Amino acid sequence: MIRSLLLCIMCFVLFSGVFLAQDDDDEAGISTDETSFFRYTQYHTGVYNEPAVRELPEILWNVPSPRPSRTTPVVANGLAYFGNEAGTYFAVDVNTGEVIWQMDTEQPIVSTAAVTGNLYVGGLDNYIYALDALTGDIIWQFETDGDIYSSPAIIDVMLIIGSRDGHLYALDKGTGSEFWRFESGGEIWSSPAYTDRIIYFGNRAGIVFAVDIYSGEEIWRYDAFTNSGNVDASPAVVDGVVYVGSLGGEFVALTADSGELIWQLQSESGFYASAAVTDELVYVNDLSGEVYALNRADGEIVWQLSIGGSSYASPVVTDDVVYLVTEEGGYLYALDRFTGDEFWRLETGREGDFRSSSVVPVDGFLLIASNSQGLLLLGDPAQFNP
Repeated sequence: MIRSLLLCIMCFVLFSGVFLAQDDDDEAGISTDETSFFRYTQYHTGVYNEPAVRELPEILWNVPSPRPSRTTPVVANGLAYFGNEAGTYFAVDVNTGEVIWQMDTEQPIVSTAAVTGNLYVGGLDNYIYALDALTGDIIWQFETDGDIYSSPAIIDVMLIIGSRDGHLYALDKGTGSEFWRFESGGEIWSSPAYTDRIIYFGNRAGIVFAVDIYSGEEIWRYDAFTNSGNVDASPAVVDGVVYVGSLGGEFVALTADSGELIWQLQSESGFYASAAVTDELVYVNDLSGEVYALNRADGEIVWQLSIGGSSYASPVVTDDVVYLVTEEGGYLYALDRFTGDEFWRLETGREGDFRSSSVVPVDGFLLIASNSQGLLLLGDPAQFNP
């Protein structure tokens, strides 16, 4: 009887250990969401709900790319996705850096993808693509009359994206069939943001639009940029306010329902980057590398500093850190978002034309596309358990 009892206890301990080991294996590695969008959400706030990296990270792996990358990576289903100027789009295992699949086009890919079930991205070959996110197989493609710099918004069954042919397109995300198109009167580089059945975007005629998502009809437009600069940045929409800048050096806060001006900041250099918007502050950098932290309510400057070089990439916030990237040397900065004090900086690649990849926080690590080193995973080696 005692021998049988001891045998049962030993079996229990043995099998408990196996199950615990399986649980540990399940928890090992980098955890990702199932969906991913440009600027993290459809509101394009650039504020991530991920742990911050406050200590200088190391490069844990890199995926070489034969040409520079201007896309911001997106992460879903355990994969990181990015494109390059050779026209290749990659899916990479986020834990190992292994290329799982690649899709080749005849022109560069600078659009940042959206992943929700399938992967959706635009190319400079004028096509909008829907790809199987796990295999890279093309599900459908839709041709416009212009290059695609814009990144897609996905709302229910609809895909919304702009083209340099001046149209904002609404497509069926399952089939690629067209619901409607909106003629804006200027090239669209801006990526549309969405909230409360309204799409917000800018064009290169210096106009910000609000368009009804279901009808494709204009609700309002803001065309009062005194310097008439192109609006390439994506608007960020938070609590009934639209935040966006122009290449003319004007950054504005507009009412989301009517497009009326709330406040304005004038910079000596233009704004190509989109803003990151938290509960209290708005972060934006101009093309000279001047960084502004602005009070959301009135636009007053809370802190301001120069990161020492031109900057096209948009700022990203997670926890108490704001991340920025310079053109020269591809320096990635981590700053205290309340004070602007520097935590660290890391060179991620050489200078290149329109180096516009923002960093992407994921589960305590950082991903960034480089002009010379491909895709990089950054973090603490002691915490990396692929």
